[in-house]
Amino acid sequence: MSQQKKKEEPADRVLRLERVHKKLTRYRGWDYDDDLEALVRTYEFPSFPAAIRFVAYVAELAELAQHHPDIDIRYSRVKMALSTHDAGGITDKDFDLIDQIDQR
Repeated sequence: MSQQKKKEEPADRVLRLERVHKKLTRYRGWDYDDDLEALVRTYEFPSFPAAIRFVAYVAELAELAQHHPDIDIRYSRVKMALSTHDAGGITDKDFDLIDQIDQR
């Protein structure tokens, strides 16, 4: 008896919005921003240096993944916005990077 293997979707395939919202239920603090067409989250830190250390951490992850978020730093608040610009939407690459960022 042979089992059919489920085909994996390419990591850079744009996900339907319904799928994005379903996947987001597993991620605390992340949301979909309709205006930015991106996954977003704002982190708050006790100080500016702590926020910058977090940004440096994310920069290393992003460089390794070759997938770079938009980052807005406002003193001790850091807003991340993720979308796969080359693909024109949200892909599994965005969720993969979120998994890494949130492991800190």
